[in-house]
Amino acid sequence: MDPVLLCCDGSDPSVPPAEELVCRGAPIELRDGTHVRIRQGHRTDRDLLVQVFEHLSPESRYRRFLTPMLELDDAALRFLTAIDHHDHEALIALDEAGTGAVGVARYVRYPERPGVAEVAVTVVDDWQGRGLGTLLLAAISTRAREEGVRTFTALMLAFNGEMMHLLRELGPVRIVDRAAGTVEVEVALPALGISPTPTQLLRIAA
Repeated sequence: MDPVLLCCDGSDPSVPPAEELVCRGAPIELRDGTHVRIRQGHRTDRDLLVQVFEHLSPESRYRRFLTPMLELDDAALRFLTAIDHHDHEALIALDEAGTGAVGVARYVRYPERPGVAEVAVTVVDDWQGRGLGTLLLAAISTRAREEGVRTFTALMLAFNGEMMHLLRELGPVRIVDRAAGTVEVEVALPALGISPTPTQLLRIAA
């Protein structure tokens, strides 16, 4: 299936929302002055996903996959690239040159709960703390809403405060379940964007 276009709502041309910046393919300036571009993932992005994985520290890998991982095996890569842009969507953040992958956001819909999807946001270590996670969450939330998803869930380590804080930018987070060292949370997607709007941190680069 060919990639679909991300929609633009054009709500405020002076301060475009994150999803419009993605739609334009414009370079986006993060709060530290660095620039990224975001595009939809493709089935051919195996090498970029490996690149992201290789730039994660062992701790970051553990936080993302909930288990120690030395590499992405074929089974994991098949799953991560099985993107249909409806039940499974991924967005990839690239450096300004468009050659290096620096982050990924994805959702995967639950077959038995069509309005609910599991979400994950990954930012390589060197790019953390710049607002990229917020941007990726805003963009993947928009894509999810376009495809009928109304609620995100996430399974994370109990001490992963960064991901919990990120999800709370969407709205109130409800703890669904606790297990040994992990917590499953659920958050309803807002009607538009995230709150507070990430465009306070981002602007189209001149």
